[in-house]
Amino acid sequence: MRDLNFELKQLCRRNRDGSYATQRDRERVLDQIANQLHDWGYRHMGVASLKAKHVERLVESWKASGLAVGTIKNRMAELRWWAEKIGKDKIVAADNSHYGIGKRQYVTNASKARDLTAGDLSKVADAYTRMSLQLQSAFGLRRGESIKIQPEWADRGDTLVLKDTWTKGGRAREIPIRNDEQRRVLDEAKRIAGRGSLIPAELRYVDQLRRFEHHCDKAGIHRVHGHRHQYAQVRYKEITGWAAPAAGGPRSKDLSPAQRSLDREARLTISAELGHEREAITAVYLGR
Repeated sequence: MRDLNFELKQLCRRNRDGSYATQRDRERVLDQIANQLHDWGYRHMGVASLKAKHVERLVESWKASGLAVGTIKNRMAELRWWAEKIGKDKIVAADNSHYGIGKRQYVTNASKARDLTAGDLSKVADAYTRMSLQLQSAFGLRRGESIKIQPEWADRGDTLVLKDTWTKGGRAREIPIRNDEQRRVLDEAKRIAGRGSLIPAELRYVDQLRRFEHHCDKAGIHRVHGHRHQYAQVRYKEITGWAAPAAGGPRSKDLSPAQRSLDREARLTISAELGHEREAITAVYLGR
């Protein structure tokens, strides 16, 4: 292993900031950055060798390759983390606009919804992973939530209650149980989990997360976040009576005043059920 790759891995292992998923993603991004620097001829860099010129060249390369603004911002966050840990936080500008990095573009009107099918589930050997996938589809749960959830505790009859310790950002929330399919999925989850979570008793969360990723990859199930998109689009049509823009429905600018009011009500409802604080974020799932 090259020196820089090795030293960055060691830096990550010594500084376990954030959740397991955050740590894993950080290590992956920094490894990619180390490879990129090596390919440009920076062959003898160590972890303390980071300079402003490296940051500038990386950003220009990412912009030129057409990476999404959100992806570049995520990489900038990891560069700032690296610089901070080696006591060189000043070499990375605090504001992304310094590098000409624009704002995230939330509205694409391109659907990222993913429908979970019986064929998908039949390929997944692990019962816990199958159950987590079904909860994602039925309730719009994030991957981590669908693993950490304790179904028996969460089931309140007509509502699914999520503890703050299971959710992103520590925001507890409630999701209505609206139909027979949701009830069937939740009852099956309770049968599998008993009084615990969808993490087998002998495993830790990180172990089950790795198992989940392994079984999904083996079954060819990718973009599982698309189950949340699918939930949002189904829920939008249920509330408004028409399809979301990302699913082929009318764009917001074409709605009547009465329809705009209903559109906003739907977006606020869906934002709360998905665990977001801003209505604007629903454009990611629904379009605009």
